[in-house]
Amino acid sequence: MNAPFKIAGLREPFNAFVCDDDTLELIRAAANDMGWPIEKCNKGGLRNAVQSLSVSASPNILFVDMSESGDPINDINALAEVCEPGTVVIAAGQVNDVRLYRDLLSSGIQDYLLKPLSLDQVRESLTMAQAMLSAPKHADMMDDKPHHMMAVVGVRGGVGASLVSTSLAWAMSEQAGRQTALLDLDIHFGTGALTLDLEPGRGLIDAIDNPSRIDGLFIERAMVRASDKLSLLSAEAPIHQPVMTDGSAFFQLEEELRNAFEMTIVDIPRHVLIPFPHLVSEVGTILLVADVTLASARDTIRILSWFKQNVPGARVILVANKFQTAIGELSRKEFESSIERQIDIVIPFDPKLVSQSAKLGKSYAEICKGTKASAVWNQLMRLILDGADTEADEAVAPSAKGKSGASLLGKLGGIGGMMAKKGTK
Repeated sequence: MNAPFKIAGLREPFNAFVCDDDTLELIRAAANDMGWPIEKCNKGGLRNAVQSLSVSASPNILFVDMSESGDPINDINALAEVCEPGTVVIAAGQVNDVRLYRDLLSSGIQDYLLKPLSLDQVRESLTMAQAMLSAPKHADMMDDKPHHMMAVVGVRGGVGASLVSTSLAWAMSEQAGRQTALLDLDIHFGTGALTLDLEPGRGLIDAIDNPSRIDGLFIERAMVRASDKLSLLSAEAPIHQPVMTDGSAFFQLEEELRNAFEMTIVDIPRHVLIPFPHLVSEVGTILLVADVTLASARDTIRILSWFKQNVPGARVILVANKFQTAIGELSRKEFESSIERQIDIVIPFDPKLVSQSAKLGKSYAEICKGTKASAVWNQLMRLILDGADTEADEAVAPSAKGKSGASLLGKLGGIGGMMAKKGTK
């Protein structure tokens, strides 16, 4: 339940723990239809499942009855602690509540069935679970494709870093056709989901509370899909609840997203970045977003210096957002002179398009599609992708060199050549 599925020879194909005789009879009939031993269908419900699996191997597919559970979410989390990696869990219960259903899916179960059950309903759920086990995992399908991770950081609040991150996520997924993940690390006030007209879900909060549960299956469950190629992980935590974390959950999330997607965009607020510098330790590109003001110039200088010290190998792209030539606080020339470097991308301020984006629940880049303003997003996307391709080519070069004779990998059955080939895809 807590990790991507790996075939284990000693595992039972199916176990069930139910609360009543009628359900037991139905589950045994379904198991028999699937070719599984009916002796593995037991009485006792969810609590009995936790006790039993704490001292025995977990099955490939587990059916648990939560009818007698007073606290379903905590009980499912207790089950997750004793389930071995890869177990697919189907739960059944009597509570007809959409919020409970969503919370259970976020906790990692495959399906929640409402009692009273029907034989066809149970058969269908078991068949889907079996198909999930046999299907190639998303991370496995992505293994042969290069991944690029980038961070978006605003030099100050209100400069529009989230507008840039959501727009880039849309452009990368829809226009560049890359499987893209957007991770919004503003736990209390993030606007990634709001901008895209989505419910953020509890995935990010659950990850922070239980970092040990973060794995490929958790990512599949927790990510909120904005489209076929764009998924989001964000939160709207209650403001009276401070986030208690050492940053390990954030780093683990980045690692799992790296395995599951082609492009990861991490929207990192300054107050998260500074105490957790490891969040940008492995990013290929950092977009530093500023507006052309005196305060932004001061903080741009400070953050550029921080990047130089903490992530000297990262490529930093400076984006000037909300740019106004007529009434700006500073001119572009004055801003560039004060920070002693050039602005890479300028996003003009268009209040009409920004307002339309907010009203329609779409990213700014999508609203700009077909207008002159779209050229800016195409330019920024091309700049990022060209840098990502260059980075991939440079990563391949050492492998190719090793194959010529100096590398031990090149002598072990052609492994070095396989690595080089993988990098060039």
